[in-house]
Amino acid sequence: MNSRRKLVIALGAGALVAPFGAFAQQQGKVWRLGYLGNWRPDSTDSHPSVAFLRTLRELGYVEGKNLVIEWRYADNNLDRFPGLAAELVQLKVDVILAAVPAAVKAAQKESTTIPIIMGTIGDPVGLGLIKSLARPGGNVTGPATLTGDLASKRFEMLHTMVPKLSRLAILVNPSNTTSEMDFERVQSEAQKRGLKVMRAEAQTPQEIDNAISTMVREKAGALLVLLNPLFQQQRSQIAELALKHRLPVSAGDPIYVEAGCLMSYGPSLADGFRRAAIYVDKIFKGAKPADLPVEQPTKFELVINRNTAKALGLTIPQSLLISADKVIE
Repeated sequence: MNSRRKLVIALGAGALVAPFGAFAQQQGKVWRLGYLGNWRPDSTDSHPSVAFLRTLRELGYVEGKNLVIEWRYADNNLDRFPGLAAELVQLKVDVILAAVPAAVKAAQKESTTIPIIMGTIGDPVGLGLIKSLARPGGNVTGPATLTGDLASKRFEMLHTMVPKLSRLAILVNPSNTTSEMDFERVQSEAQKRGLKVMRAEAQTPQEIDNAISTMVREKAGALLVLLNPLFQQQRSQIAELALKHRLPVSAGDPIYVEAGCLMSYGPSLADGFRRAAIYVDKIFKGAKPADLPVEQPTKFELVINRNTAKALGLTIPQSLLISADKVIE
């Protein structure tokens, strides 16, 4: 069975789920959902669509029975989003799940009436996707990661792990507006501490290779990976190259640490997509996007890979061990 169809323990989301009777009244309807994402599922269960599907199933929606999902992926080519969004609108889907900012923007341009649920967007107000968190207005709502100063916090933790750090590399996808804001925050904080900052840009897997080679050549002492779908997709590539060149890596999602990177701190991407599924359920049951406030993450997790730390010759400070939500052995 496809990994996207496995069940998990039900989420504690009773407050957002309508009574069973309300759903039972609509059992005969087959809902059509459009999924507009950047990267396709791989062979693991770490793709956000897995958590999304599991939660939909828990809520009573099963592909092939009462749910049809039109899957559309840009494959890291942002220029494809407008055409893909147009396809979903032409198919008259009931709801669109837009996984990244470019997908949300494309869907907005194609329709002002079809409800659009955001996957996990860093700053939807700053990006102009909604009017406010409490009253999003229009046809867009959903969970937001609201990264804010999280990139700076990740840098602080990385510096604690590598106290003698003098040159920090930051991996950026220049097409990501949120990453640009995060880069400026981290650069400012690092320079205050007397560190030199090396900006490394990448928009393809090959460019990631080139960027890490340049970091090594310029003797970067650690790498901060800013949030971006391409980097999430290529997390194993980043982890393998970093370990090969003994480069400590900090990122924003545990999937990087599971792949072999040193540490991560931030809200769970999978949890964000679980919450997105709950929004979809609310829309199916009659709620209007403009009436559903944007949810902010309530829990931030610090995850550390002890094996990677040992391989890099690093001793994990007691302060980080105490704070860690999970230590991978």
